[in-house]
Amino acid sequence: MSSDLRRARILAKLNAAGQANISDLAEEFDLSEMTIRRDLEALEFGGHARRVRGGAIAAQSRSYEPPILLRATQEHAAKVRIGHAAAELLADGETAIIDVGTTTLEMARAIDPKLVLTVITSSLRIATELTNKPQIRTIVTGGVVRKGELSLIGARAEGSFADLNCDSVFLGVAGISATKGLTEYNLEDTRVKQEAIKAASRVIVLADASKIGRVAFASVTSLKEVDILVTNAAPASEEIKKIKRLGIDVIHVEPIAQEGK
Repeated sequence: MSSDLRRARILAKLNAAGQANISDLAEEFDLSEMTIRRDLEALEFGGHARRVRGGAIAAQSRSYEPPILLRATQEHAAKVRIGHAAAELLADGETAIIDVGTTTLEMARAIDPKLVLTVITSSLRIATELTNKPQIRTIVTGGVVRKGELSLIGARAEGSFADLNCDSVFLGVAGISATKGLTEYNLEDTRVKQEAIKAASRVIVLADASKIGRVAFASVTSLKEVDILVTNAAPASEEIKKIKRLGIDVIHVEPIAQEGK
């Protein structure tokens, strides 16, 4: 493997997990720690990483949230497939919370219009989408509107779930890690998600492959609260294996490369 390819793979790991350990990288690539140190030095010189004791961290802050219009284009085909698979988990008569996010928006679009549902959401985008489905009663939380995101945050949004008992919550996340659990970019959205989880009997996470193993700024909850993960990540990936060992059911959608086969 060339040094350029190896450094690109190290950078991908840094951007996904937020940090990397020299000894772990040396073992993974079967190289000396000195070689890995030189790789990290090169990444730091290029402005892609910052070295710390024992390894490096990503140059990009874990609290940096890409604009929603950009996120909507990233992994879009996978998000559509994940959204369809999640929508199929809904049962007629169910009361469901649909969280904010680009993947959960695809889920809202995919819901069978014949289903009779009650949906609670803190996303104005999702609420607008559901107005096209007359069988769905849509309840929107109160709160302050996050401009651009069009999510509702603050004490009124959080308090909206206090007296609700729902069947399921469908969560969008910035990252899901076997060790760090569910994480998000924004503290205000995180607190709303935490209250939504408390109000639901079943927790379903929608996450494309880029979110698997990623650790963002704010912790939402540990994976012990999660029942199902819907993803396009490869079943054989190490992080997915770790997640499954925690007792989480993983629903895999077909990889995009296999479409048409």
